[in-house]
Order: sequence, then C-alpha cells, then structure tokens
Amino acid sequence: MRIATWNVNSVNARLETVRRWFEQEQPDVVCLQELKCVDEKFPAEPFERLGYNIAVHGQKTYNGVAILSKTPLEDVRRGLPGDDADDHARYLEALVSGPTPVRVASIYLPNGNPIGTEKFSYKLNWLKRLNAHARELLALEEPLAMVGDYNVIPEPRDAEYPAHWAKDALFQTESREAFRALKWLGLTDAYLQADGAPGAYTFWDYQAGSWQRNDGIRIDHALLSPQAADRLRGVAIHRDVRSWDKPSDHVPLVVELDV
Repeated sequence: MRIATWNVNSVNARLETVRRWFEQEQPDVVCLQELKCVDEKFPAEPFERLGYNIAVHGQKTYNGVAILSKTPLEDVRRGLPGDDADDHARYLEALVSGPTPVRVASIYLPNGNPIGTEKFSYKLNWLKRLNAHARELLALEEPLAMVGDYNVIPEPRDAEYPAHWAKDALFQTESREAFRALKWLGLTDAYLQADGAPGAYTFWDYQAGSWQRNDGIRIDHALLSPQAADRLRGVAIHRDVRSWDKPSDHVPLVVELDV
C-alpha cells in the first residue's frame, strides 16, 4: 500500500498539477491538506474517474483536508477531539479497508506564526490534543499512519539554512519538543527509518527564490504506529513536482507499507 501526503495549497487552483501527479503515480491512498474549499466545492469527479473513494473535511478559503483511497473508507472522523469550539478543518481520519486495514489520518497542523500571539498558543494546544488522540489510537494496536503537513522542522538538519527559521514558529523549541513528545508515544518517523539522509525537504517557499536556492525544509511527515512501522518498505519524496507548472510550495511524500 502506497500512502501519500501532500499539501496542495488550493486543490482547485492546482487541479491540473494534482491530477497529473495522481495519473502518473496511482497511489493507493492520498492525504491532501490545505484544500481551501468547502466539501461541496471539492473537485471529486476527476479523482472518482481514477477509482478513488473520497472523504473531505473542508472549509471556505482556509485549511481543509481530504483522504482519497482506492478501497472503501470506513469509520471516518472529521475534526480533532479535545476542543468543541475549534472549527478549523485540520484533521480527518479513516480506516482504509483491505486485507490488512490501515487507519490513516490527514493532518494540517497550525502554522503558529507570529510567535507570542494566540496563533502560536493555538498551535501548541493543537499539538497537545493530537498527542492525546494519538495515545487513544495507539491503544488500538493496529497499523496507523498519521501523515500530513505538521508545520514543524524537527531538527536543524531538516532545513538547508536553519538560521533563517530561528524566529519562526515552525522551529521553536516548544514546537519541536511537542513533536518529539508525539513520537515518544511510540510513533516512528517513516523517513528517518527508511532513509534519514539530510537534505530531504518537502517545502520551498514561493518567495526570495527559495526553490532555486534550495532553501527547503522538511515539515511534511509520516508517523507510523509500531504495527505500521514493521511493515514499512520505503519512503519517497517527489521533489521534482516542485518544478512543475503552478506547483504547490509542498511536494508529495509517499510511504510504502507491506500489507
């Protein structure tokens, strides 16, 4: 099973680019983030034609997450537990059916900038809620892949120019500690297990020639339960997609599990 995660930065604005990648790669499961549309405006038809079942948790103009799967999706959960007042569409979870069912979560973690504002507090609180929910999911002792745009640079090696991010919410001590605490629950960073070489970036900003200067960071992650990590066969970062026409500022990350 090939499970992909990709922050598409507006699925409708970049539909041709996204569809091209789907047709080229034919992944089994894809978790999309930053759809920037409500459920009714999600362009389902092109993906249904390719054989995908679709679950969407959308929001007008901002956020939005989706899961697309070649096999039916069951036990769909929209929204992260822990705060009934949180109306941001940032979390979607489903059980991907198959010989070995895999629970998949599509995550769009808050950016948190600027530091010292409610936005940063919201980011840290969201991470606490994610930690609490991950504990519950790990107790199920099933293959689990929590994938998405975490908006966290885990270590200096995950940025080409770490100093550029010193005052950014993505690289603050509190953000990185919360991400480590999530992994310490028993989750495995798939890229580090499968490869781990530095320079494996998933995001290049549109500004200041970041792509041309390779001013990249690794902020899209796939965290696996022990039952999924035992089945890990490989991880690929589709860096070339960043050079396509009308690209997202993120590129797809693909995890392959033996199921």
